[in-house]
Order: sequence, then structure tokens, then C-alpha cells
Amino acid sequence: MKKKIADILDKIETFKKISKYLGLKITHQRLEIFKILVSMEYHPSAEEVYEAIREKIPSISFDTVYRTLALFESHGVIAKVQYLDDRTRYDSNMEPHYHLVCKKCRNIQDFYWPDLDQLKPPEKTKGWGEIDNKYLELRGICRKCLASRNNK
Repeated sequence: MKKKIADILDKIETFKKISKYLGLKITHQRLEIFKILVSMEYHPSAEEVYEAIREKIPSISFDTVYRTLALFESHGVIAKVQYLDDRTRYDSNMEPHYHLVCKKCRNIQDFYWPDLDQLKPPEKTKGWGEIDNKYLELRGICRKCLASRNNK
């Protein structure tokens, strides 16, 4: 599903408001990195964000991109997604959602599950401490990879 331009613009405006609220300086580089991140159709790695941003800002360093992503993640503007190949990926979708992960092509796709959102953690978890987030990842083989495997 292609990201709609209106959705991207809404995320950018929300980012600006959140940054202002958190006292984060909105530099040109930070804004461009965020724009790249929200416009990507997948959950990119720092390296992929770096390659994409260099088309707009050729002088930007990988360290700047990496530190900016870490800053965004530490302030809750984006989330880290641990990947099958141990590379960290970044997710700009901060709405409650879950992930489908293809073990073959390594694609990560968001999906929504309102019934799961409504579930409370089991009673056995009460003594553990404070839970503030649910993370669910379903792994398997995507339709595209299944089709290519079956055509061989």
C-alpha cells in the first residue's frame, strides 16, 4: 500500500509539534531525515536512511543519521524494530500496530489488530512490574515468496 502524501504531511506536522513540545531543535537535517523515514514503504535500517538522505544532503555523515535516529527513538518519535538479521530497523508508525515478518525476503509489514489492543496482560504479569507497551511479531513466509517458491 502506497503511503498517501496527506498522511506523510500529517506525520511531518505532528513531528514538528512533538519536537517543539519536547524541546528538540528542528534542524534542516533532522527534518529531512524524518521526511525520508516516513516516506519509505518499509522499515529501513540506518544505512538505508543514510543512502536515501545523501541524495538530498550529500555532505551528511552516517554518524549524523545514526545519532538522529537514536535521538528520535529515545524521545518516542520513532521505534526500533529488531530484524531477523540482527540489523535494527526503524518504524515511523507510532500508532498501535504489529508486524508480519517474512523469514525469506525479510520484509516487515504493519498490521492492525484492534482485538489484541483491547486485551489486558495476564494476571501472572501483575507482580512483574509496569508494562507500558505490547509488541507482537508474526513470522512466516509472505505470499510473494511463497509464489516464487511454488513456481520453481
